[in-house]
Amino acid sequence: MGKSLRVRVRAGDPEAFRELFVDHARPVYNHAFRLTGTWSTAEDVVSLTFLEAWRLRDRIDDGDGSLRPWLLGIATNVARNVRRAARRHDGALARLPRPQPVPDLAEEVGSRVDDRERLARVTVALAALRASEREVLALCVWAGLDHAEAAAALGVRVGTVRSRLSRARARLTRLVATGKLPPPGEGREPPAATGQTKGGRDRAALLAEEEVR
Repeated sequence: MGKSLRVRVRAGDPEAFRELFVDHARPVYNHAFRLTGTWSTAEDVVSLTFLEAWRLRDRIDDGDGSLRPWLLGIATNVARNVRRAARRHDGALARLPRPQPVPDLAEEVGSRVDDRERLARVTVALAALRASEREVLALCVWAGLDHAEAAAALGVRVGTVRSRLSRARARLTRLVATGKLPPPGEGREPPAATGQTKGGRDRAALLAEEEVR
């Protein structure tokens, strides 16, 4: 019997790592998009995730399960760091002198309105959640990990995953009920510019009513 993908990746087999990328680049991209809300940032997270996975390959354990939870855990940490860096960058820009007004390129702006609106449908609900709730929601509902896999990906207890997921769903339900979020079912997650993901689930507000395995 040949060696498993886990063993081969841990041993630094380039072909095994290529297989890992081919099999998991799309779910990593989807997860990164849901955490960051932008296609270009999600692409950066994918690249950094697989670079970090290569660096940390010797930490893969001897289990026989999928490496997807391990990769999504790395992607979650990378997304956190990317968001922190973006906040520092935005803060630095805010301290710069304001630029002079430029002509309004109406046609160019108009061609991007639909994309922005579709993106807003996904990000508006996620932005209402705490980062820890958003991460658990993305892993358990969108990425399809069970509680144990999500706990392993985040390095927390299973009970912590359950409580965060419960709080996230309750918060979304509350926001929809009070009218602070639009009701579910209006629009879908936009496709990725790279073609790594296509579609996705309906708006995040719908997650308040979904069953999580």
